[in-house]
Parts: sequence; C-alpha cells; structure tokens
Amino acid sequence: MQQFDTRPLVRQVNYDADVTSHVAPQSKSDHVAFAFVKLLRFFADTFFARRYGHRAVVLETVAAVPGMVGGLLQHLRALRRMRDDEGWIRTLLDEAENERMHLMTFIEIAKPNAFERFLILSVQLVFYNFYFFLYLLAPRTAHRVVGYFEEEAVISYTAYLKEVESGRHENVPAPQIAIDYWQLHSDARLSDVIIAVRADEAEHRDVNHCFVDRIDERRDGTRAKRRKLGEA
Repeated sequence: MQQFDTRPLVRQVNYDADVTSHVAPQSKSDHVAFAFVKLLRFFADTFFARRYGHRAVVLETVAAVPGMVGGLLQHLRALRRMRDDEGWIRTLLDEAENERMHLMTFIEIAKPNAFERFLILSVQLVFYNFYFFLYLLAPRTAHRVVGYFEEEAVISYTAYLKEVESGRHENVPAPQIAIDYWQLHSDARLSDVIIAVRADEAEHRDVNHCFVDRIDERRDGTRAKRRKLGEA
C-alpha cells in the first residue's frame, strides 16, 4: 500500500528580511494594481481596525489564493508550450502553502466567530474568480497586485507587532503548529510568530515584484526579436 509523507512542514525564519521595501508604481497597470490594493486596505482598516488577529485570519485566506491560481495557470501554460516553467510553479505553490500555514496559525490565536467564517467563504468565492481571470488575462498586473498586497501585509504585521510589544495586545504563547512549522523555541510567543509571518510576507513581496520584472524582460526580448525580423 502506498504510504504518504505525513511529516510536518518546516520553514526557516529570515530574520534579515527587509520590512521597508516598496516598489513605486511606474506603468498604468502598476498604478491600477496599487490603487486596487489600497482600496482593499481601506476596507480592511475600516472593518477590522486594530483587531489584527481577526484581520489576519480573513486576509490570509485571500493571500493563499494567488499562489495556487498562478501555479495552476503556469502549469497549464508549461504543458501547452511543452517547455520548462523555470521554477515558477514550485515557487507559487510554495507561496500558497505558506499562506495557508499562516491561516492555520492565526485560527489558533484569533478563534474566528461564525460571521468571520462566513466572511471568509464569501471573500474566497469572489476573490478566487476575480484573480483567476486577472491572471489569465493580465499576469503582469496580477503579480503586481500580489506584490503590493504583500507590502501592505508587512505594514500590518509591523503594526501588530508594535501593539503586542507595547502591551496593548497580550503576547500569548505561540501555537504548537507555529513552533513546529517555523522551528521556534518551545517558549515562543505571539511576537515571535508575527516576526516569522512578516518575514514570509516580505519574501512573497519580493518574489512577485521579481516576477513582474521577468515578464517585462520576456516582453522586451520578444519586441526586440520582432524588430530584427522586421528589419531583415
């Protein structure tokens, strides 16, 4: 009988992650992506205010969607073109898995109520379909949206950390799932979890902005080839 690998997932915390990086929008699609994310930020701030744990539960549900959608569509693209994906699929699926672990961690901390669970279902339904078609039609903009979304996540977790360190939020013990996943000390607290999650978000921010650069390079290369063919 086939045995499945049931070993727990593990991840190293990047304590040197840059938590201040920002990519200024340049193109029209960048400005659209930035404005869209800022609109989402406005609604999140209005609804959750300083209930950062509950905010994390809902938003991590959204954050886990892009990697899975991108991985799926990149997989299909690689099959259609019968060529290597250059590591995009693995990276995107790892991002989705990582965001899911964020969600599982904050469920242990925030204990979402029935309304928030309903909100999660509703938001996921809407956002999945929105992001699927966005990635299908405009993958560059889709990655830029995620890059800016992760920038906002870093800002939110930095604010959450300050609330905990100032004593306005109780620095409760870290859930066991977080200790196992990030290989934290057995006496780790909520502040340690926030630092680990924030580092992950900073990594996703940089990766998605890098994907935009790669798409631009491909397009520039394609245009250059077309110009050469036209001159020939």
